[in-house]
Amino acid sequence: MAGIRVTIWNEHRHEQTDAKVQAVYPDGIHAPIAKYLSDLGHEVHVSTLDDDDCGLTPEVLDNTDVLIWWGHTAHNLVMDDIVDRIQARVLAGMGFIALHSSHESKPFMRLMGTSCGLLWRDIGEKEKLWVTNPYHPISKGIDAVIELDHEEMYGECFDVPNPDDVVFTSWFEGGNVFRSGCTWHRGRGKIFYFRPGHEAYPTYYNKEILHVIANAVEWAKFDGNTEAAGIGKAANMPFLLAPVEKNE
Repeated sequence: MAGIRVTIWNEHRHEQTDAKVQAVYPDGIHAPIAKYLSDLGHEVHVSTLDDDDCGLTPEVLDNTDVLIWWGHTAHNLVMDDIVDRIQARVLAGMGFIALHSSHESKPFMRLMGTSCGLLWRDIGEKEKLWVTNPYHPISKGIDAVIELDHEEMYGECFDVPNPDDVVFTSWFEGGNVFRSGCTWHRGRGKIFYFRPGHEAYPTYYNKEILHVIANAVEWAKFDGNTEAAGIGKAANMPFLLAPVEKNE
């Protein structure tokens, strides 16, 4: 599938303040994701925290099929009215993909309704990202395991509602495991959380990681019935059958 309207939201803070991150992502953490999706033929728009209205005006969101989110140090700076907009658009059918530390972003926490807390450790250890649902569209074309030489560890317990599917499960060198690729539905919208992507490591240059994100974009685009009565609001249904005639 091509031509999906994708907005990539990146808080774009680490790249401006941390020389190590600048060296890895000189054009921003969003840049390799945007290029990969654009090369596939998708219509990609990038928004950052420093843009007016965080770059997520009603017009931008109304023209977004799938919103990809990367945030870490500035979750609290995203205004609540923007979170309201995102939640409303997801319920109406916009896909939402939360990457890495976006587990504590305001939109993801709003959609989950839980603390979204977890264990973490950043010592650059090896990660093995195992495919635990090979039948899911998001894992299409991915081998049994993706190996990352250096990543930040996220570990269970991950305080989220039970996922619809756990597509990937991570094992880390220190022994921890984590549900690293999870899906949910909220209203008409599809949600995917994908754990890899610490800002100091070149994870988003990894072709397998990018392939997963591209699969998730295609999966998350709403392709169902937007016209059915009762979706998203109460609908008064008229009596459809003729009344039964009484015998005199």
